[in-house]
Amino acid sequence: MTLKTYTACSMMLLGISRHQSGFFNYNFALYLCTVFSTMTKLLEWLLGASLIGMAWGLVTFDLLDLQLPPQYRELAWPMPVYLLVVFGCYSLATVGYRVATFNDCEDAAKELQAQIKEAKEDLKKKGLKM
Repeated sequence: MTLKTYTACSMMLLGISRHQSGFFNYNFALYLCTVFSTMTKLLEWLLGASLIGMAWGLVTFDLLDLQLPPQYRELAWPMPVYLLVVFGCYSLATVGYRVATFNDCEDAAKELQAQIKEAKEDLKKKGLKM
């Protein structure tokens, strides 16, 4: 667990123990701390996508009978397409930035070339022709 996660979990547990000393609340908070501290990037993205999807479904299909104006529904219909385009732009920008700032390891390249040369000499000594 990282220090940031540990601090957030301890603050949450401390707050729950002060306000509600029930067994269920403390254990549930402890469970949430362990789940969120071991969450992978895939699970983070899936959680975010599912929350956005649920909000989109609630607004688009008016499942909670919120009686929202029709403009909200018209705006919500194409939202998944917009989010997909934004995600694609973000992905391209991230890949482009990582390629542009990729570090060359000249020392490692020299070391690797020396190891290749040493391996070739060793193989020549053993009778392999190259």
